[in-house]
Amino acid sequence: MTEQAGAAKIYPAQFWLVCVSSLMFFASFNMIIPELPGYLTSLGGADYKGLIISLFTITAMASRPISGKLTDSVGRVPIMMTGSIVCVICSACYPILTGIIGFFLLRFVHGFSTGFTPTGQTTYLSDIIPAKRRGEAMGFLGTAGTVGMAGGPALGGAITNQISLEAMFYCSSLFALTSVGILIGIKETAKNKKRFSYKMLKVEKHDLFEPRVWVPCFVMALCAFSFGALYTVIPDFGEHVGIRNKGLLFTYFTVASLLVRFLGGKASDYYGRAQVLQLSTLLLTAAMIIIGFSETAFMLSAGVFIYGLAHGATSPTLLAWATDLSDENHKGRGLASLYIFMELGIGLGAFISGIVYANEASHFLPTFLFCALLSGSAFLYLISKKKQFKRVIYEG
Repeated sequence: MTEQAGAAKIYPAQFWLVCVSSLMFFASFNMIIPELPGYLTSLGGADYKGLIISLFTITAMASRPISGKLTDSVGRVPIMMTGSIVCVICSACYPILTGIIGFFLLRFVHGFSTGFTPTGQTTYLSDIIPAKRRGEAMGFLGTAGTVGMAGGPALGGAITNQISLEAMFYCSSLFALTSVGILIGIKETAKNKKRFSYKMLKVEKHDLFEPRVWVPCFVMALCAFSFGALYTVIPDFGEHVGIRNKGLLFTYFTVASLLVRFLGGKASDYYGRAQVLQLSTLLLTAAMIIIGFSETAFMLSAGVFIYGLAHGATSPTLLAWATDLSDENHKGRGLASLYIFMELGIGLGAFISGIVYANEASHFLPTFLFCALLSGSAFLYLISKKKQFKRVIYEG
């Protein structure tokens, strides 16, 4: 078998279609994020900026047990499509519901999109890719999402500046609709697929968390706190140091993440999940310290870029590790558990950073030093437990 034929067998066409769909999905909801703090301020809600990300993530977190359960029962594809459809509707409604209450209602509902689509995507990937290439495949999927995250904010900022904020929201909705269209015709992979019934929406105690994936979940929560803080505070921080297009900082972050996602995931297949995470959490801690002490546009951009490198290695490695540890018949629940802790970390990061920052430029430093404390704790935890984490290397 030739190398090209072997690669095609490992990564079939449906894998790449899911990756493209992921790109469009992440571009859709990241496109609007840099503009939301200013939009909320224009509505009279400047004091509630911390809720922009935290409310979104609370909904996503609350929907994870349901999405994990439905992914294992109804199927991977319907769950992917559900999240994207929610994104289509919410993005189109932002220009219509222009009050503060309407704004936060949309943020609440919009959170369901990230509660469903990524769970279906990663579970689908684990079905069609062999375990020995799982980290690498998570890197590819993450890279596709990162391309969307990189282009989305800059595109959203450009559309807002050149056309209008309303046009940007409608463009976001169109991107999500394209994500749905790509999924049409994707072959389902769930082995024991069942017809949907409303009884499936009832969440039992065992649906809430998969104990097998506790370690990656704990590390995820500590690291994700920084992500929530970054998305909440960085737009104002960028403006403070003279960066007019707030989407550029998010682009620096996602481009850096893009550069290492594939390599980080592949390295975790070879060297082990915990070993890669020790390096990435240390780098994340350094990035938070640099951002906190930033006084110029260059220094802030450099800190955000370094954070992107750390995040790019951390994310696919944790996803692969959670998949490794999950029960074969409940992979959706295992991955949903990881996402729950991710949303918990992001939500707390957004909410607490909003309180600490309190629209005071002098509070940028303590906000990001606290993030450094948590990510540093993740590094120390992994180091202290390294004897318990056996290196996992998949033979070809």
